[in-house]
Amino acid sequence: MGIRKLKPITPGQRQRSVSDFDTITKSTPEKSLTVSIKKSGGRNNDGKLTQRYIGGGHKRRYRIIDFKRDKFDVTATVVGIEYDPNRTCRIALLEYADGEKRYILAPDKLVAGQTVVSGLSVEPVVGNAMNLQYIPLGTFVHNVELYPGKGGVMARSAGTFAQLSAREGKYAILRLPSGETRMVLSTCMATIGVVGNSEHANIDIGKAGRNRWKGIRPRTRGVAMNPVDHPMGGGEGRASGGHPRNRNGLPAKGFKTRHQKKASTRLIISRKKRRQ
Repeated sequence: MGIRKLKPITPGQRQRSVSDFDTITKSTPEKSLTVSIKKSGGRNNDGKLTQRYIGGGHKRRYRIIDFKRDKFDVTATVVGIEYDPNRTCRIALLEYADGEKRYILAPDKLVAGQTVVSGLSVEPVVGNAMNLQYIPLGTFVHNVELYPGKGGVMARSAGTFAQLSAREGKYAILRLPSGETRMVLSTCMATIGVVGNSEHANIDIGKAGRNRWKGIRPRTRGVAMNPVDHPMGGGEGRASGGHPRNRNGLPAKGFKTRHQKKASTRLIISRKKRRQ
């Protein structure tokens, strides 16, 4: 797993870098586990633009990922590691002993031919999924559930992980990728290991067109708009726009938007570290 620099035979390739895809062993997806994606262009069911800067991009098919890992005590073999255009990490195709196939997020050091299993009393090795109450303290986990049986929602991006630091009553204490420390019910599932493709954060796209391939259109700065379009717009010359605000007038860059009476606030032990 690494990054490959291109020989700059065009201006767009001078800074560009790409993944070397060395961990990928399977080039075509499992057809039964894919569904079509309809592009919205940022429009809702009335055809009205509700999300700006979305449109175009390469055609994709969505890979159905098993975030629940609820097929307990059935051994699965890793058929191959695949590229997924819908997420930053790689995905692994599993074939269970009964013949069923499922996709999971591919953790680091998971290779084709390896066996994985999910359950309550399984061995805590890379790729296995189990309840937080049975995972040894200090273990790195990913695809962590917030509600038992609902499926993993935390630590799913490339190179991320949560660390199980302690247990207190019916709760497990996790340190999340953001730096936040919070309590999660011990009956929630998590997968052992760190999400693979950790070099993704170091890739330089090199040119604007590469974002257009992803369906991301150019973003207009608020200070470049007129006052009718944005709170930071207008002014004589190149005005800075005053205090940073979003399109709705709420302060940006440090302003807390979390609801003070949100029920899960009591489960947060320490908030994420703020940028200096």
